[in-house]
Amino acid sequence: MDFRIDLYKIFNTVAQCKSFSKAADELFMTQSAISQSIKQLENSLNISLFQRTFKGVELTEAGNVLYKCTSSAMELLDTGLLKLKALQDLEEGELKIGASDTITSHFLLQKLEKFHELYPNIKIQVINRVTYETIELLKNGKIDIAFGNLPIRDESFEIIKCMTVHDIFVAGNNYKKYAEKVLSLKELTNLPLILLEKKSNSRKYIDNIFLKNGYVLKPSIELGAHELLLQLAKINLGISCVIKEFSKEYLDNGSLFEIKQKNPIPERGIGYFYSKTLPLTPAMKEFMKFLNSN
Repeated sequence: MDFRIDLYKIFNTVAQCKSFSKAADELFMTQSAISQSIKQLENSLNISLFQRTFKGVELTEAGNVLYKCTSSAMELLDTGLLKLKALQDLEEGELKIGASDTITSHFLLQKLEKFHELYPNIKIQVINRVTYETIELLKNGKIDIAFGNLPIRDESFEIIKCMTVHDIFVAGNNYKKYAEKVLSLKELTNLPLILLEKKSNSRKYIDNIFLKNGYVLKPSIELGAHELLLQLAKINLGISCVIKEFSKEYLDNGSLFEIKQKNPIPERGIGYFYSKTLPLTPAMKEFMKFLNSN
């Protein structure tokens, strides 16, 4: 038995209108096309669905049975189509984002505020994790899009760079003797360093830079948050490696100063990434378009 939803929609309309001509007007079809469609449906089901009366047409017993089912089905279909249209028109939807506390605070916050102003009915969920954890969330389908510290090397992701950042070393007032000096990598390794935990992408990047030059970093303190790096350096517990672009407040107000380096750490990026294989939701497509234009 062939199932053609258009025939059932026509059947349902005729049953509601109790007239082929009225159904034709409602569906913007000819009466002849309506009659042919009903005949085709009756032939495929091998049963009569309507009987003609002087007032129009009425459902047969079989027609009544079918109408009870199709009317509910058509209502559900119409509801589903309305919901799909709402998703396409961004009148509803959901966007699940994974990002670290640092990236959320210093990069995403303003973006999310503006996006929410444009599309207030899209529900936004942000899960704060370090980069390697957001990668796992994305692979497991727990989030739609992830933000992290680059580089990320994974062939299953599309990766787009959002901004360039610079890793620098900063210190507080007790280390002013280094303010006018230009330090080598070797000299930096001999200082009391405060670094992010080894599992973070930022730390791995810094470690690799030093290792390529023959040095192993052995920090005095390891932390899980960028803001703590700044605060501990400010109270002179050591010299922190931080992202310059996310430390401007401390540098501008003089709480911390940047230590000059003979070999500055090469710039890197912060970006977003998403699965190459999973379909993009309308909300996600619009969010990425928004990111690329703002």
